[in-house]
Amino acid sequence: MLTDITIGQYVPGKSLLHRLDPRMKLVLTMLFIVLVFLPRNWFGLAAVLVFLGIIVSLSRLPVRLLWRSIKPVLFLVAFTSVLNIFYVRGGTTILHVGILHITTQGLITAAFIALRILSLIAGSSLLTYTTTPTALTDAIEYLLAPLKVLRVNAHELAMMMTIALRFIPTLMEETDKIMSAQKARGADLESGRLLQRVRALVPILIPLFVSSFRRAYELAMAMECRCYRGGEGRTRMKRLRTAPRDWIAAGVYLLVLVGIVLLNRQFGSVLA
Repeated sequence: MLTDITIGQYVPGKSLLHRLDPRMKLVLTMLFIVLVFLPRNWFGLAAVLVFLGIIVSLSRLPVRLLWRSIKPVLFLVAFTSVLNIFYVRGGTTILHVGILHITTQGLITAAFIALRILSLIAGSSLLTYTTTPTALTDAIEYLLAPLKVLRVNAHELAMMMTIALRFIPTLMEETDKIMSAQKARGADLESGRLLQRVRALVPILIPLFVSSFRRAYELAMAMECRCYRGGEGRTRMKRLRTAPRDWIAAGVYLLVLVGIVLLNRQFGSVLA
């Protein structure tokens, strides 16, 4: 299960999404999040799903990779759907047994919210899949540059955010190795009561914390040996430059956004 978590991974490629300016990709990802929560009916949501399918095809990423990014949150999606099924009222009653009250509106809302969450995860994952950590750091630093007026060190903030994102897969891999080692020594991590399972995690958490601090120390020493001094006066081997394709991508996003707004006005809302 832990090996299915792909947050922070970069997949090399030469697709259109890989060649977009990382600053534009970061802005368009935030715009896509708005886009996912904007539809109020099935026509708008269908437009988002079709648009997402086009983006995935342009990224040339394998579908199984996106499935790996979605798989860890399926429990959250299922839990949210069940809550909507039982607590949303409206429409025709399908089942009413005691406190259980299932209606057609509850089923529609549950399906709508589930597709929203899945689209959000799949679309957001494309940012890290198609952007190197270095380019992502430069993009975040550039977008946070206005905060320098408030004496916020944009470079250090961007560096910390990118390092944290980059080391998520590493920590997941380390956790999986520690769990496998503990199981080989006879540790029981999957049976027993809740309290017993929590106690069984102690032999995993302690080595994980030690390994995390060791990696942080090694990274700090490596940066120190390379005379790293932050963003002031630093030059970049690759400068960020926007191209016509970046503005075309932004224009397409805005057209889809306007289209969904028009669909909302035309067909109304299916949500309670």
